[in-house]
Amino acid sequence: MGEHFKYLIATMGCQMNVYDSEVLAGYLESMGFAKATVEADADILILNTCAVRQKAEEKVLSKLGTWRTLRENNPDMLMVLWGCMVQQEGMADHIRQRFPYIDLIGGPHVLGRFPELIEEARIARSTVVCVEDGERKGREFPVKRGNTLFAWVPISYGCNNYCTYCVVPYVRGPERSRPPAEIIEEVEGLSQNGYREITLLGQNVNSYGKDLDYYIDFAELLKMVSHIPGLLRIRYMTSHPRDFTEKMVHTIAQATNICEHFHLPLQAGSNRILGLMNRGYTRESYLNLVNIIKETVPHCSITTDFIVGFPGENEMDFEMTLDMLEKVRFDASFNFVYSPREGTSAATMPDQVPATEKRRRIIALNKLQTQISQKINEQLLGTRQELLVEGKSKTDTTHFSGRTRTNKIVHFLADEEPQGSVVTVEILEAKAWTLRGKSIKDDISF
Repeated sequence: MGEHFKYLIATMGCQMNVYDSEVLAGYLESMGFAKATVEADADILILNTCAVRQKAEEKVLSKLGTWRTLRENNPDMLMVLWGCMVQQEGMADHIRQRFPYIDLIGGPHVLGRFPELIEEARIARSTVVCVEDGERKGREFPVKRGNTLFAWVPISYGCNNYCTYCVVPYVRGPERSRPPAEIIEEVEGLSQNGYREITLLGQNVNSYGKDLDYYIDFAELLKMVSHIPGLLRIRYMTSHPRDFTEKMVHTIAQATNICEHFHLPLQAGSNRILGLMNRGYTRESYLNLVNIIKETVPHCSITTDFIVGFPGENEMDFEMTLDMLEKVRFDASFNFVYSPREGTSAATMPDQVPATEKRRRIIALNKLQTQISQKINEQLLGTRQELLVEGKSKTDTTHFSGRTRTNKIVHFLADEEPQGSVVTVEILEAKAWTLRGKSIKDDISF
């Protein structure tokens, strides 16, 4: 196909979905397509979906409704619905009946079949649906990276945790680890091509390797990756507190290029609710892990996720969540209202919490976290921080922006700093979610 054919991909959900979209883009560009800037100019339009929350599904259905006009204006446009949402039982049939103008419905397991599915959709007279289970392997995928500075590298696919509120194990399947040699080869190639920061991806990176025929754990993989020349920063997500070992903490402390940012989703502060969620740890074991991290990596940041309004959560349970905020003093937390997902055991649990009560609790949680984040960030006033420059600030074009090793966003004044350079910035202003500062001129850049 010639380059006058164009594609556009919209991505929802987690970083694994972002990576999957990069693979879809890689396939399309290898087929001769160029990226469009607006939907109306695209010959292939793709929406890569998320199934974790009801709100995400509602956004997808709303977006598909707007596509009807695009189809009427351009009958030859190929419309593709991809990702976790369509992997749910009965969802593909529902989409096909409600939005018959969608040409292809594909799940994450069939990523490697995308080119043939696109060709099949192009000649078919009705919607092509392909959502069967299948093995995913990463090395064969072409990837069109989102930028030239940061890269996502999957180390595993799927999940074995079966938290009672989560559909991920059902839509992405059981956990499958990529061989370490394959991961190392990919990261080495990225480093040689000038990537400064890589993020190792998995639904639970800490359980990496358990399904392989030989012994390797995530700490060993991290150590191997940290020895690859040229990498300035290494990050990873997502971690499960149950599998986060002391060995991992020491591996991170000893490496110079693994970032001192620990994202440990707690989800709830009550042991009773943690048990109902099937999280596999207690508030006491979580606090013990946090203490080990803070003692071993004293200048780290710790962030988390919370779900409020889980079925059966009463006022005392919620107070225990607020208490955990005070005890741990997270740098930030990403807080969500519980959303029932069909097919999960939590959706049919008794004592579902009313929406008004969920709203009250999330407001209280957000308020307390904002106060804590503000106080933690104020401790950085006057300090000097190493930033990896991401480019011009999206909120203020007179400033540049970058992230600290602890994953805090800093907007700063400087004459000119190219993307990917390393600068030292003095922190002059601290807010709950952002920092501002100025570049220190005697810094050495990459």
